[in-house]
Amino acid sequence: MAGVLARFPGVAFITGAGGTGIGAAVAKAFATSGCSRFAITDINGDSLSRTRDAIVALNPKAHVVLRTGDVSDESFVDSFMANVSSTFRRVDYAVNCAGILGNDLRSTETPVSTFDAITSVNYKGTWLASRAALAQMLKQEPLSAHPKQRGAIVNIASQLGIVARPGAAAYCASKAAIINMTRSDAIDYSRDDIRVNCVCPGVIETPMTTGSEEVTQRLKPAIDIAPMRRMGKPEEIADAVLFLCSSQASFIQGHALVVDGGYTIN
Repeated sequence: MAGVLARFPGVAFITGAGGTGIGAAVAKAFATSGCSRFAITDINGDSLSRTRDAIVALNPKAHVVLRTGDVSDESFVDSFMANVSSTFRRVDYAVNCAGILGNDLRSTETPVSTFDAITSVNYKGTWLASRAALAQMLKQEPLSAHPKQRGAIVNIASQLGIVARPGAAAYCASKAAIINMTRSDAIDYSRDDIRVNCVCPGVIETPMTTGSEEVTQRLKPAIDIAPMRRMGKPEEIADAVLFLCSSQASFIQGHALVVDGGYTIN
């Protein structure tokens, strides 16, 4: 791609890539940074197709494999990764963005079905996708562009995986689980030259956080607490993700990078 420095010559695997949220921003950031091979998935097929179109608009040479599905379904994740492996023979950057918001109820008021849904997508889905990426990365050699890195995984957690807020026990727990899963995998796969880190966003301006007045009002106190007093942009999270995937982060392992406008320090 003329005029673009190919910082990421490998294959990018991104979950939750549909719509205009973090996953889509990550996909577009990879495209503008020279990545030309993509595997993207989301539960919404129409929005996933729009992300594919955006990738190709940014990099006409891009080869995009996409499949609609539920990341909490083991058979879907494994079959999609098998397809990616057959097509590209490798995965170099795996970014697990798929997630859902919680409710605004205390634990005694939260239905088990709601708890299961949050845990299944946020934690189990991230674990399944990360596990599949790890299995593929173990089979491959490093790219010449990343000689010290057989692969890099970035999981999307949350500021609420570090600090809690009222009415979010299930959500906070699911994101805290991602952080400690990331740390454990980082220990286990360091010897294999695979780096595993996570990003902990604050309140980010996405359809999930601005789609209804009820959600917007529920999140307003968190915005007011943060010293920067604004929502973050999906592109600001994508910048952090790409840094952690890059060779510039070659000595960063098991880290939870907080990108929250200062919420957790205040």
